[in-house]
Amino acid sequence: MKKKLISFAVAAITMVGSSVWAQTPAQIEANIKKVISSNIGSGVKIDSVTKTPYGGLYEVRMGNEIIYTDDKAKYIFVGSIIDVKGTTNFTKQRTDELNRVNFSELPLDAAVKYVKGDGKRVIAIFEDPNCGYCKKFRKTLQGVDNITIYTFMYNILSDDSVTKSRDIWCSADRSKAWDEWMMNGKVAPTAAASCKTPHDQVLALGKKYRVTGTPTVIFTDGSRLPGMVDVKALEEKFASLKTPSLAAK
Repeated sequence: MKKKLISFAVAAITMVGSSVWAQTPAQIEANIKKVISSNIGSGVKIDSVTKTPYGGLYEVRMGNEIIYTDDKAKYIFVGSIIDVKGTTNFTKQRTDELNRVNFSELPLDAAVKYVKGDGKRVIAIFEDPNCGYCKKFRKTLQGVDNITIYTFMYNILSDDSVTKSRDIWCSADRSKAWDEWMMNGKVAPTAAASCKTPHDQVLALGKKYRVTGTPTVIFTDGSRLPGMVDVKALEEKFASLKTPSLAAK
């Protein structure tokens, strides 16, 4: 009888322990979010916590940034997860996926359109009129043929950017005015007070897609290249696309 009572007590303790300590995946992820949020610093928003298929790690996403942690959030791992053969960068794959843009949803009527050659290869660019790297990139684009460029004037560097973009948008030939300013420093005529611009719309669009710097190039497959790239890199990217003219309008 005594042995039976002991066995019953052990079983009861085991069941209670299991109910107390066993957590669902959702509970684990919520706890990780809570722990990291309280320790990583104010103003940092954690968008999601997801268990990865490698190493028992959990992905913690904060905007465009990804870090990793264990199931108790005792440690934080910063860097890329790469397979042992070095052929696959899982972190980059995941980041590219998160940053992907649905090109067909871009409001192209709010962009300055430029066509060169047959225009079959299409890109969109977020640029600021006061961005030095953007100006260099515009010169680089002169070496790329058969291209359509939709430029979203993304005024994030200064108040003056808004004024310059407004004058360019309200010009008779927006594309020409943009290129003349970006490549030659020629200022566009002052816009009429009645002229409306898509400044607020483009600013909201950039924030939606987490565009944090200029230039940022968006391709028709939704992928992006942040920063200035050379002609070779652009040609290689175009060659890798199955439908480079998918969103041409």
